[in-house]
Amino acid sequence: MVSILVHAAEQGLAYGIAALGVFLTYRVLKFPDLTVDGSFVTGAAVASLLLIRTGIDPFSVLLIAFAAGAGAGLVTGLLNTKLGITNLLAGVLTMIMLYSINLRIMGRPNLSLLRASTATRIVSAAWSPLGSLAVLAFMLVLTLIIKFGLDYFLRTELGFALRATGDSERMITAQGVNVNTMKLLGLALSNGLVALSGALVAQYSGFADVGMGIGTIVTGLAAVIIGGTLIRSNRVGWMTSSVLVGSMIYRAAVSLALRYGYVIGFEASDLKLITSLLVIVALVVPYLRERRSKKVLACSH
Repeated sequence: MVSILVHAAEQGLAYGIAALGVFLTYRVLKFPDLTVDGSFVTGAAVASLLLIRTGIDPFSVLLIAFAAGAGAGLVTGLLNTKLGITNLLAGVLTMIMLYSINLRIMGRPNLSLLRASTATRIVSAAWSPLGSLAVLAFMLVLTLIIKFGLDYFLRTELGFALRATGDSERMITAQGVNVNTMKLLGLALSNGLVALSGALVAQYSGFADVGMGIGTIVTGLAAVIIGGTLIRSNRVGWMTSSVLVGSMIYRAAVSLALRYGYVIGFEASDLKLITSLLVIVALVVPYLRERRSKKVLACSH
């Protein structure tokens, strides 16, 4: 049980970085961006190719993957802001294009990193006194650095402008801020984080696969919604913390369902079904809670 929870926490933190990217578009920018299903793989593909064919260290590879994902986000932003394509369709188009691009990058449907030097292997060797918790500690440190960096950015003048763009485009335009520029910035930052997460997950799991990004938007939204249900706050620090907490809870729930799901008939092949059910629960619980509070308020009057 302990090993399952440790493994789930490691995955939750790694995927939590992608969830922070989804949080930026879904909660901050109010932009339903489906690019993330493709940019997640882009990060994994770029990182894997560089680790196999070059001598770049695995930590620098994460930054390169971030840049590649940011480029993908900019494509979606340009399709929306410059060509007038709706936000949802712009994300879908970029995601479809990225499927072919990712195949071109990897040269095949999947790449193995079993013989490559990855960040998790380096950390496991360097932090050997921590034993099996070395990778978890590394994931925690890296994720917290990104979380606090994002918190700081969202509190800057540029970050406030980005948040205001999601709240009211008309209001922020009246303040002299270019809405299109804010959308491009938000999408680039969001997909950069998602790609960085993909690069980290590839190094953690030891492979990159062209289909590994399917459902990234769903798992990211699940983390945002679950965390937002448990931690209700409009403060930036608490909101980003809730996303990471939601990601770890989600991963723990999936791991436990796969491990003990046989009791109620679940099998390993039911992963997508379990994922969808968890998201449905995460969406329904806040709705039922709000509906109940409205009934109580109506009865009190």
